[in-house]
Amino acid sequence: MKITVKLFAFLRKGRFAAQEFNVKEGTTVEEIMSNLSITKEEMKIGIILVNGQHSTFQTVLHEGDVLSLFPPAAGG
Repeated sequence: MKITVKLFAFLRKGRFAAQEFNVKEGTTVEEIMSNLSITKEEMKIGIILVNGQHSTFQTVLHEGDVLSLFPPAAGG
């Protein structure tokens, strides 16, 4: 099945802004992150969206989903 992954801010460094992937059914957000060498620690307080809805590491992805990963923001 095809999904689209969008990365934001420093997560793009050495990776990509948006890319389509073919993955097996039942793939989770955490598996995608692992394949991209993005650790749970990096995303501990970041934002995970699937199709614009807040999601978790355990969210199962489906055909046509768009996974967006935003790292923790700094500043004030």
